[in-house]
Amino acid sequence: MTDSTETTEKLDYSKTLYLPETEFPMRAGLPQKEPEMAAKWKEMGLYKRLRASAAGREKFVLHDGPPYANGNIHIGHALNKVLKDVITRSFQMRGFDANYVPGWDCHGLPIEWKIEEKYREKGKDKNEVPVNEFRRECRDFAQGWINIQSDEFRRLGIEGDFDNPYTTMAFHSEARIAGELLKIAMSGQLYRGSKPIMWSVVERTALAEAEVEYAEVESDTIWVKFPVVEGAADLKSAAVVIWTTTPWTIPGNRAISYSSKIEYGLYEITEATNDFGPQPGEKLIFAKRLAEDTATKAKVTFKLVRDVTGAELGAITCAHPLASLGYTFAVPMLDGDHVTDDAGTGFVHTAPSHGREDFDAWMGHAKALDARGIDTKIPFPVDDAGFYTEDAPGFGPSAEGGAARVLDDNGKKGDANKRVIEALIAANNLFARGRIKHDYPHSWRSKKPVIFRNTPQWFVYMDKELGDGTTLRSRALSAIDETRFVPAGGQNRLRAMIEQRPDWVLSRQRAWGVPICVFADAEGNVLKDEAVNARILAAFEKEGADAWFAEGAKERFLGSEHDGERWQMVTDILDVWFDSGSTHTFTLEDRPDLKWPADVYLEGSDQHRGWFHSSLLESCATRGRAPYNAVVTHGFTMAEDGRKMSKSLGNTVTPQDVMKESGADILRLWVMNTDYWEDQRLGKTIIQTNIDAYRKIRNTVRWMLGTLAHDHGDEIAYADLPELEKLMLHRLAELDQIVRKGYDEFDFKRIVRALSDFANVELSAFYFDIRKDTLYCDAPSSLKRRSALFVIRKLFDCLVLWFAPMMPFTTEEAWLSRDPSAESVHLEQFPEIPVDWSNEAVAEKWKAVRTVRRAVTGALEVERKEKRIGSSLEAAPVVHIADSDLIKALEGLDFAEICITSDIKVVAGEGPAEAFRLDDGTKVAVEPKLAEGQKCARSWKITRDVGSDPDYPDVSARDAQALRELAALK
Repeated sequence: MTDSTETTEKLDYSKTLYLPETEFPMRAGLPQKEPEMAAKWKEMGLYKRLRASAAGREKFVLHDGPPYANGNIHIGHALNKVLKDVITRSFQMRGFDANYVPGWDCHGLPIEWKIEEKYREKGKDKNEVPVNEFRRECRDFAQGWINIQSDEFRRLGIEGDFDNPYTTMAFHSEARIAGELLKIAMSGQLYRGSKPIMWSVVERTALAEAEVEYAEVESDTIWVKFPVVEGAADLKSAAVVIWTTTPWTIPGNRAISYSSKIEYGLYEITEATNDFGPQPGEKLIFAKRLAEDTATKAKVTFKLVRDVTGAELGAITCAHPLASLGYTFAVPMLDGDHVTDDAGTGFVHTAPSHGREDFDAWMGHAKALDARGIDTKIPFPVDDAGFYTEDAPGFGPSAEGGAARVLDDNGKKGDANKRVIEALIAANNLFARGRIKHDYPHSWRSKKPVIFRNTPQWFVYMDKELGDGTTLRSRALSAIDETRFVPAGGQNRLRAMIEQRPDWVLSRQRAWGVPICVFADAEGNVLKDEAVNARILAAFEKEGADAWFAEGAKERFLGSEHDGERWQMVTDILDVWFDSGSTHTFTLEDRPDLKWPADVYLEGSDQHRGWFHSSLLESCATRGRAPYNAVVTHGFTMAEDGRKMSKSLGNTVTPQDVMKESGADILRLWVMNTDYWEDQRLGKTIIQTNIDAYRKIRNTVRWMLGTLAHDHGDEIAYADLPELEKLMLHRLAELDQIVRKGYDEFDFKRIVRALSDFANVELSAFYFDIRKDTLYCDAPSSLKRRSALFVIRKLFDCLVLWFAPMMPFTTEEAWLSRDPSAESVHLEQFPEIPVDWSNEAVAEKWKAVRTVRRAVTGALEVERKEKRIGSSLEAAPVVHIADSDLIKALEGLDFAEICITSDIKVVAGEGPAEAFRLDDGTKVAVEPKLAEGQKCARSWKITRDVGSDPDYPDVSARDAQALRELAALK
């Protein structure tokens, strides 16, 4: 006995415990560790290993919307790419071949501008440089940024075919884009037309709807008199008054629109207090609803002489208010549905050169106007630089002072408004003037105002019948109905845009891009010759689109069978949205490792007017359906206070800074935690919140790794597991459904919340807490301990694998820490959950158990606060339960173990009035009592059997047995 006692006194019991042991650090060190891991993935060829492992599986394809190759990535790029990466990884880990091929949009104005800036710095003129030399510099510039962005995306943990991405400037891509254009041209959908389109004076090019955004501006607003020259006798002495916020468009006026649904009146001025304009005795025609407000603007009062009918208005012809400057043509009245009496005068100044509705109204009445002898030719009053032409008498190049200008090269207002207003005053036809703040279109890229300008361009018909009873518009609308949208509201947004959009303007007046590679005659007829097309496409495939601009290209492509005098090469380039809208052809169709159509397109919500839109139209024009089965959209990232991120405000957050300070997995976790379908916020506080959330997840994983250091891989039959372990497996079965459904529905926040709550609440604060005593102290042979290790192994596998698409670096570190011989967690599949793990009976029973446990832990917390106990192991509470179902649920359980007390007594009944009770009405009352006995030197439990084993006099019987088994193993 003496020898034995001396031995136990010298024994360090901490060395006999199965305490967690792991090299997986508490501090992640992500900024240092992640680049090393990314380099390792690249070195080991992880992408190729993924493809090899997925060979033969069903393909899942997320087609990458191409970012523009002209700068470092920003937070929007990071949000977008992380979402794509998580989707791709999650499908890869669920039995699909989910190949991600990144892509880049390389053509277009921003890159062209950068090269032009270089030229200007060197005093060079772009127009003096051979076009293909200029294009080569654009190509080199784009490639440089593709290389930089590739590295930045990889730093984010994005896995894909970065060694073989798609780019719109690759020769094969350019050939395919040209091929798509030629398909449209050969089917009769392409035409040259003269329409008012949005024109950027700053960029000297046409713009599509998708390239325009709106910003508030302050504009001149004028009310203008158009003298009546034909009509009812008493109206000939009157004038029709229009209102406009674009005085510079008055030289382009050719008609006045009214609505036969609006009530109009003839008014006579009785008093005037203005400095110029209308005077007493003048007669004017207004919408009756707007007359008084208009009179106030001109500082006049007037009386209603009589009503004017729609028929009378239709018979009126006016003179142009600037007739004295040479605008001697008749100005007819046109009935139009677009006219309202919500604002203005009830009449719309109609300049078909400067507005879509104006153009439509003019062309809609063209036959009737022709019959009246009115010239319906649409003028070109403004040139590409914003100057008036000779089609604007009095303001063009031959006018005194030279041509007036609408906007200058910097997007600033020119002198056009001023000169037009002065001319109207001189002609005594300005009724009133003012200023107004309103939304006005601006170029998406230059952020400068645009103008509507009539100019010849190439268009794709939206409403031409295509030989099968459909139009491009009807095809696109049908395709939208067949597409899944996440969130669902995206469907209505895209539908509204397709329903309202005009014909698609394809032409741009630039140099860097794929040319509109057709030949046309003077009337705009397109040469339709498949042999010519084949020569063009073969050249593009071999030499790229530069072949179109090479010397002798016209003769080379036309050959000897066509008249080079009649057929001219079109020198415009394609709208870059046509380029990106065609990417499905040379990626999804042409790569054997992908498929067409894509399962999903994912981009920001602005792409309803951009890539989603152009891809839909291009594919419907050539294939009759959308190139995607689903469209997922995300919002935009705002600063923490909800304002737009801006360098001037100093609230910009860059992904580079976040990764440098906190790591890519923190940034990725932020993406997963956001309601990304809406606009989201990011700043220091939000980043810290995600760091805290990450730390809790990491600590849970770390504890499991430490505990599993003592795991021998025992497989325990489900029937032999304790109920608590069965409960954990049931929760894994439930979570498996949540995780898989969440990934299917792209609802990542739901997954993170479910897994985080499970790790923090059900594992760390419940299951692990309860099982620590068993895991640390039980004998090696203990079934309960081996069962717990078995379940923790399953918990670890599930959590790490489920989190792997979201936090690829951390999960890789954890997986390899558990098994250094493993290749990568990303080559694994999500765990298959056995059917029998789902056990509703156990789950229902343990709801009752946890209800009673909450009451006990609540009572013990009060005891701690009052410092009557320091640890729950000092307690042996008496639990009074007045609910038979709750009592039944505790039968057969070691409830003291579950409550982490040294002892516990459960009795039926209400319990004394002073006992602790929860406020939720639970019929449980707890009397705190102190445990009786001695404290075990090994497990720290207070029990009456400490010393019952003479070989180990200072430990409990359970711990003595464990020590004996451990000694036998040495």
